[in-house]
Amino acid sequence: MTACDTNVSSHAATRRRPEPFAARVLAVVRRIPSGRVATYGDVAALAGRPAAWRAVGNVLRRCRDPRVPCHRVVASGGQLGGYVDLLVKRQLLEAEGVHVTGRRLRRFARVRWRAPRETRYDETTGG
Repeated sequence: MTACDTNVSSHAATRRRPEPFAARVLAVVRRIPSGRVATYGDVAALAGRPAAWRAVGNVLRRCRDPRVPCHRVVASGGQLGGYVDLLVKRQLLEAEGVHVTGRRLRRFARVRWRAPRETRYDETTGG
């Protein structure tokens, strides 16, 4: 099972092309290494819209691509945040070596992924 494996109600839903921001969000999430996590805010900033952390959650909620490790995106402060099934999210993270106590990540600062500055998207320049 992978992060975005959920029941797909329509085959056509998996074939739609994502909007530009959504495509950037999914590209950022694909880059989060195994055993590391990023917050919804981190992903929003890397996708070029730092204040759009809720939009990141909406993009990930609709994600049906098993290549996108949605389980690696967590709430600020190291809380698990949302997911189709928090038990599954916890199991996926623990299988990658991320320790979870209750609904929080242990040693959050150590497992938090920070992308290099030059990989951040800038909407004003388009790159």
